[in-house]
Amino acid sequence: MAYEPATSASPASASTTEGGTSSASAGDATQPPTAIVTGGSKGFGRELAAELVRQGWVVIIDGRNGDRVARTAREVGAIGVPGDVTNPLHRQSLVGTARRTTGRLDLLVNNASTLGPTPLRPLVDYRLDELREVFETNVIAPLALAQLAVPLLAASGGAVLNLTSDASIEAYEGWGGYGCAKAALDQWTNVIAVEERGVRAWALDPGDMRTDMHQAAFPGQDISDRPLPASVVPAALALLRHRPPSGRARAVDLLAAAHQVTAADQVTAADQVTAVR
Repeated sequence: MAYEPATSASPASASTTEGGTSSASAGDATQPPTAIVTGGSKGFGRELAAELVRQGWVVIIDGRNGDRVARTAREVGAIGVPGDVTNPLHRQSLVGTARRTTGRLDLLVNNASTLGPTPLRPLVDYRLDELREVFETNVIAPLALAQLAVPLLAASGGAVLNLTSDASIEAYEGWGGYGCAKAALDQWTNVIAVEERGVRAWALDPGDMRTDMHQAAFPGQDISDRPLPASVVPAALALLRHRPPSGRARAVDLLAAAHQVTAADQVTAADQVTAVR
């Protein structure tokens, strides 16, 4: 089922944020829905970008490895903008690309993240400069990008989708730096939701996935039993399709709900076939 952008009540008022970038007027309804997916050159970001493109979206991806970004963009049909989300000029470039390409933005996916120093270490042994780097990538950069994107998102009734973790609400040994940063990400997601009524804001916990980051957390261990990132994409699509209230969501719950709906539809279809016969 393709995504249908929400109808915006009115354009967001003009505002200026980081670097003097001013907000745009209402999104162009004649243009296809548009998404920015940070960290979209591999893992979950790549799989989500590919599916959105298949559904008719214009998708802008980024990543620090320019060659990988260009290759992924070519393979999935996205627009690649190489760079680091902690760089203010790069963030402006991402939003500027959406503005120049379609004049609208319907979805910002803050997927780019860092685990922090590995092997994972106790908080009392965490170097504070390393902790600041984790917060810069996982909290500050996504918020700064949202500040730039919200005017466009509000104009099209769009959404912010932040990738979080169960480490934000559970105490796991060694995961303190990452977990604290994701907890802060969760909280600014909640605050944006009540401050920007025209924009949905979700924090999605995808669960364990078979990604480079997860492997880095468990060096030398076999993580082949973890789900592939593609298996989690339907959870994100469910948020876009049903547009539940802003808040925190777990992929496992969204996928279970989708499975129940599918099973109910199959039963209904079977009943209808029986009735015809």
